[in-house]
Amino acid sequence: MMEKSDIFQLVNEYLKDTDCFIVDIRVSSTGKITVLFDKKTGGLMVEDCVKLSKFIESKFDREKEDYELQVSSPGLEMPFLVHEQYVKNQGRQVEITDNEGLKYSGILKNVTRGGFEIETEVRIKGKGKATQKSDISFNFDQIKSVRTIIVFNKRTVSSDGDN
Repeated sequence: MMEKSDIFQLVNEYLKDTDCFIVDIRVSSTGKITVLFDKKTGGLMVEDCVKLSKFIESKFDREKEDYELQVSSPGLEMPFLVHEQYVKNQGRQVEITDNEGLKYSGILKNVTRGGFEIETEVRIKGKGKATQKSDISFNFDQIKSVRTIIVFNKRTVSSDGDN
């Protein structure tokens, strides 16, 4: 059976001199290998996934290893898993769920190794529907998940399907 650490090392070798980064690598007990990766700027093209897939397959012998390989980007619906995703998505709308289950949304900014901020609109008490911009800081250990929010023509849709 193929080991996750071997696949990680192989993918890391391939991505070493590119602007891509590993998001996640999963290896199931049934031999299904899933490699999720992304680019620091822009998005992945199908060709990027095909090239990485072919590279991985060239390093393993199908006669000795029985596996199913899936190589792709993490997709918009998936929560952030690595620091590079936070950096890449600075300036975009995100939804945060903290460890207590509270949800926040706003513009992701000021990502550091320890955490990040979002700029959000908060209602001004006693002023009806009036709002003001406010920054909220989070440490990474305070949050359960962060996802991008997709905005279509001023209509906001959460990437997890909730509106």
